[in-house]
Amino acid sequence: MASVHESLYFNPMMTNGVVHANVFGIKDWVTPYKIAVLVLLNEMSRTGEGAVSLMERRRLNQLLLPLLQGPDITLSKLYKLIEESCPQLANSVQIRIKLMAEGELKDMEQFFDDLSDSFSGTEPEVHKTSVVGLFLRHMILAYSKLSFSQVFKLYTALQQYFQNGEKKTVEDADMELTSRDEGERKMEKEELDVSVREEEVSCSGPLSQKQAEFFLSQQASLLKNDETKALTPASLQKELNNLLKFNPDFAEAHYLSYLNNLRVQDVFSSTHSLLHYFDRLILTGAESKSNGEEGYGRSLRYAALNLAALHCRFGHYWLYVLGQKRSDSYVLLEHSVKKAVHFGLPYLASLGIQSLVQQRAFAGKTANKLMDALKDSDLLHWKHSLSELIDISIAQKTAIWRLYGRSTMALQQAQMLLSMNSLEAVNAGVQQNNTESFAVALCHLAELHAEQGCFAAASEVLKHLKERFPPNSQHAQLWMLCDQKIQFDRAMNDGKYHLADSLVTGITALNSIEGVYRKAVVLQAQNQMSEAHKLLQKLLVHCQKLKNTEMVISVLLSVAELYWRSSSPTIALPMLLQALALSKEYRLQYLASETVLNLAFAQLILGIPEQALSLLHMAIEPILADGAILDKGRAMFLVAKCQVASAASYDQPKKAEALEAAIENLNEAKNYFAKVDCKERIRDVVYFQARLYHTLGKTQERNRCAMLFRQLHQELPSHGVPLINHL
Repeated sequence: MASVHESLYFNPMMTNGVVHANVFGIKDWVTPYKIAVLVLLNEMSRTGEGAVSLMERRRLNQLLLPLLQGPDITLSKLYKLIEESCPQLANSVQIRIKLMAEGELKDMEQFFDDLSDSFSGTEPEVHKTSVVGLFLRHMILAYSKLSFSQVFKLYTALQQYFQNGEKKTVEDADMELTSRDEGERKMEKEELDVSVREEEVSCSGPLSQKQAEFFLSQQASLLKNDETKALTPASLQKELNNLLKFNPDFAEAHYLSYLNNLRVQDVFSSTHSLLHYFDRLILTGAESKSNGEEGYGRSLRYAALNLAALHCRFGHYWLYVLGQKRSDSYVLLEHSVKKAVHFGLPYLASLGIQSLVQQRAFAGKTANKLMDALKDSDLLHWKHSLSELIDISIAQKTAIWRLYGRSTMALQQAQMLLSMNSLEAVNAGVQQNNTESFAVALCHLAELHAEQGCFAAASEVLKHLKERFPPNSQHAQLWMLCDQKIQFDRAMNDGKYHLADSLVTGITALNSIEGVYRKAVVLQAQNQMSEAHKLLQKLLVHCQKLKNTEMVISVLLSVAELYWRSSSPTIALPMLLQALALSKEYRLQYLASETVLNLAFAQLILGIPEQALSLLHMAIEPILADGAILDKGRAMFLVAKCQVASAASYDQPKKAEALEAAIENLNEAKNYFAKVDCKERIRDVVYFQARLYHTLGKTQERNRCAMLFRQLHQELPSHGVPLINHL
């Protein structure tokens, strides 16, 4: 189910998308890159309106803001960006910089003297208070404060900057000329882009205040909304370390480092960075001034809140108060929602409702009450345009319907979320919604398709997940677990237990409880009953302590299967009744239907097929409506077995009719099993069909089923388990 804890984090850098950084002592200064940008601005002002088209002028204006606010880049990269917007202007800028770099120091001096003319006259070319005007004034002021030795060093750096750019441009031209085909050329350009980014990182010095603000704001926004476009964890940490090297007390850089470490699940480094952030925040004295006599209390409270959220994120439930007692957490959440509504805080109110609905779902509340609560929160979302919470709400609905066994409704909600967010690639200026809720919905979609035997469609969804959430992203574990579970189920269906066993390690690394359960399933399939029983008993006790009801029911069903496969169906009955009681109490309809299916099988083994058939009529409708293809096949196979067992006491005409009906149900079961490529169960079905055809005297049909059984029996391993004891 989609987690809402991430939205509880106090993010001091983001307020309506604006970063609030406090860079102590870092001011604007002149660099060779900024001189190149100044040349671009000067050329733009000198170029007449007729020389540059309206579209080119618009592209240049869009380019200016990232150039002014972003970090320094190489000259070759700058040329490339200008050329993409206006090739004519790129040539003029290149000539102008070349004349300055290959000339004398007085050329640079004259250039800065001429910059002041931009503000002169009754209609100046640049307004002093505009973004470009402020940048020009900062550069002129910073240059005027330089000593002669500093001016000389700046000019030397400009010459070196120009020479490196020229060298890079020549290398680029040679690389394009030596390309043999379009495929190679594309690959080489991609490699070149990577090397340019690495060069930019290596040549970048300390950032100015505005550059630092822009960098932190951009990366924080990308980490939240579109992590694929953010720097990789290693590259981002390298940039942050470089920033902190020049200013160790830069608090917001520590917070971004905390968010970056969360991406790679590094609990030690994330805790370290979070504590450093609040230590530096208190050092500024801003918090104590704003809180009067309260002193540092507000910062310390936020520190405790973020630390609690951090421990919650890593599953350290004993270290945050909401996980100590479930009843207390309900009261606290309800109180927080009321307070948020009272103070007019729609975001927090809706977030509280989402969390409360999630807990109520695990407590077994009815779906209609939960959906009513989510409907009320949706009204807040649409009223206040809280798009992030709209996505979370739809993902919650998807998970709730899946929890209650309504796969059709879950599929509808997942498709609704996808229809709100395009799956296609978007322009560089538009961000995709690569949030946790979107990843959760896509994972549900992949699993739902896999359950229906649509493995090609599930693979396409997983492929898109891998592209949208790379392995180093913070939500990648969602699709990794989903992918491993689907592969495991396919291997089990195909009878490849050794392959399924190899996947258990990866599942355990992502979800320990799920991994232990799947290990027990493999052991059971390999007929290692005692080892499977020990593992399931330990898991049952653990899940009962955690109140993981879903897993408790699944473990009880697996233990019951162990008993009847060991010819002890009477011992299995209490387990099944306990599982049924839990399913009913927590309104887990699908698990309840599966439990009834197992109860009917137990009654068949005990020799009362008529009662088993009456039980099946209760359970088969939800399974056929919302169940997985495999479960549909199991249900129809069981119906056929019960029909055959009940027909033993019938007279010959009625018995033949019952056996014909059983064969039809077996054909339907075989079609279901074929969709998920479950050869082991297909083998059981054709064996049963061959016996029935033999009883009915249909030799040709019997021989066809017998031949198919022989082929499958030679292909698949047999563990000596009687067919009647396998559901």
